[in-house]
Amino acid sequence: MEHRGMDAKKDFSAEAQNDGVLSDNMSARELQIHEHGIQKFSRLGWKRLTVVLITEAIALGTLSIPSTFATLGMVAGVICCIGIGLIAIYTSYVVGQVKVAHPQIANFADAGYVLFNKFGCGRFGYELVTVMLSLQLLFLIGSHCLTGSIALSTISDSNVCSVVFAVVSAIILLLLAIPPSFTEMAILGYIDFASIVIAVGITIIGTGVEATNSTGLSNVNWSAWPKENITFAETFISVTNIIFAYTITICQISFMDEMHTPKDFTKSVCTLGAIEMVIYTCTGALIYAFVGQDVQSPALLSAGKTLSRVVFGIALPVIFISGSINAVVFGRMIHGRIFKNSYIRFVNTPAGWATWLTTITIAVIIAFIIAEVIPFFDDLLSLMSALFLSGFTFYFPALMWFFLIRKGSIFTPKNLALGALNILVFLIGLVTLVAGIYSCVVDIVSLHLAYPKSLIVK
Repeated sequence: MEHRGMDAKKDFSAEAQNDGVLSDNMSARELQIHEHGIQKFSRLGWKRLTVVLITEAIALGTLSIPSTFATLGMVAGVICCIGIGLIAIYTSYVVGQVKVAHPQIANFADAGYVLFNKFGCGRFGYELVTVMLSLQLLFLIGSHCLTGSIALSTISDSNVCSVVFAVVSAIILLLLAIPPSFTEMAILGYIDFASIVIAVGITIIGTGVEATNSTGLSNVNWSAWPKENITFAETFISVTNIIFAYTITICQISFMDEMHTPKDFTKSVCTLGAIEMVIYTCTGALIYAFVGQDVQSPALLSAGKTLSRVVFGIALPVIFISGSINAVVFGRMIHGRIFKNSYIRFVNTPAGWATWLTTITIAVIIAFIIAEVIPFFDDLLSLMSALFLSGFTFYFPALMWFFLIRKGSIFTPKNLALGALNILVFLIGLVTLVAGIYSCVVDIVSLHLAYPKSLIVK
């Protein structure tokens, strides 16, 4: 079942009219506002979709990858980066197929309704996924707020309280989240992508030169195998950090809802997946090979004091732009839900702009609080991966294949093979959920026992 983007919007308009959104009493001005809103949110092509996907996906995860290599070792690190990347591409393809088959869904929460409706509890599924998606997005914004604080503190090299830098980070995130359309956000995405590539490139070159000039590359203490006396918690936290880096599916439906030709999503997913695997694998392997077991997280801190300040300055766009796009996704979901039956949801009237700015402001404030309550970079990423990304990346897409897009009997050779693959993906999701939460809690408790004041004083 294929629908072109504008046809999908027309279908949605027809549904809205039946629900009372459009009525015979609507004025000509209101109809004009409605049609302008439809056009405003139907301009995204597959190339710009790739850009906004890159903007949302390639950011904080890149900064944590080298430290996971120090824990897992070079061999396991490379295998995890490539293996999890391939699985993420597949599950993203499944989620994209769901959007194409059900053009009326606007975000992952709507997809949750369609999925759970197969079991007779669509409303429960919608509310459950809405809560999961909301918390995930707020944690993502909080992560960027925390990283922005670290970056500003490193660049300024001052003794100013980190809370001040966190406030500045939150304000910047809010300002960049003002544009409500992902087509408009894609313009910032080009700057975002250039920022992370240049920052990581300089870090790789800088650490390589430093290793050559100091001990020599042959004397760097990296290993092909996991570090000695590694615990289960350390291992799984490293794995969940890699899972965090491949957050393709969480915002994908929201982005695709603005596409004029949704079926072109496959080009974007494959392009993004290939770029992610190259960047993550090369970044993790090279920086680990140059720095060794002393590599820090975020990885930009491993470039030395002076170079770190330069690199963090270059990385500021990716820190704030990638964080702001999550605020836009959160705002679109909540704003669209509140004003579902009103043209205010299109954010092209004074009332629309006022309510939109209020929504994203509240989101950033909540995220700022999260960033201050959980001041641990790795544990923050791990906790998000375990609680939410296990579902969005693994077990939800697996269930979607079985109940929403599978065609024909399960006993055909093709469906048996795909069924086995999706069972494996589903089990990976459950293991990530349970083991990830356990590992994160163990790590936080052990850190609290070693540094009891660190949970309170930043």
